[in-house]
Amino acid sequence: MLRIAVLMKSVPDLVEDIALDEEVGQILFDEMTYVPSEWDDQALEEALLIKEESEAEVTAIAIDGTQDSDNMLFTALAKGADQAVKLTGDYDSSLTNRQRAQIFADYVREGSFDLVLSGVQAIDDVDGQIPGLVAGLMGWPHASVVTEVKVKGQGVVLRQEYAGGLIAEIEGATPVIVGIQAARKPPRYASIAKVRQIAKSRQIEEVETQPAEVPALTVRRFYKPVVSGHAEMIDGDAEEVAGRIIEILQERNLLRR
Repeated sequence: MLRIAVLMKSVPDLVEDIALDEEVGQILFDEMTYVPSEWDDQALEEALLIKEESEAEVTAIAIDGTQDSDNMLFTALAKGADQAVKLTGDYDSSLTNRQRAQIFADYVREGSFDLVLSGVQAIDDVDGQIPGLVAGLMGWPHASVVTEVKVKGQGVVLRQEYAGGLIAEIEGATPVIVGIQAARKPPRYASIAKVRQIAKSRQIEEVETQPAEVPALTVRRFYKPVVSGHAEMIDGDAEEVAGRIIEILQERNLLRR
């Protein structure tokens, strides 16, 4: 049976403002609302599609660090994941991707997984490092920005889409780690009632892990961008607007005669 691991992460909800203590220049991670990373949700959906097409077992894995990690994992179970694992330790939402990758790699290495899927990136950093870092730490092959995963014999066929309508198909053996850009279908929906039902009838496996001792950057402070000016809204009819645009261009020496 193909064993699939899906690496998941909670990220700040962009609907809300970032909680920031500007006096000390630190993000107040515990005062923000978190939601599952949309790319990790795509990775989960692709894993569930593979499960429906072949004999496969899907395990959703998250690192405990926010209050919403349990809800994210119960939602994964409600959608069809077979197991949910929470890696616990002295963690919070300030974990770096390098630390996350080490924690994930240490667990996956002991889990006998054939295929590891993760979102290609997350909105809180947009650096696309997790799939590649985990692969590098484990010495496994890796492909990213993938939009389809098909099982073929003892391996997989991966589909990547490039600019200009170009499509590449990569065939390789397992084990392999894949960064998912988008699943073949939109992520399925699990109702709140179903998630609550799952939370009462199923359990999340908790695995104690140790903080990763890895190189890290030192962040001196966070601060909101300094506002240096505002956009000018131009009113009037087409002729008046055109005239004002010409004036602005002349004022800034952007017009040449």
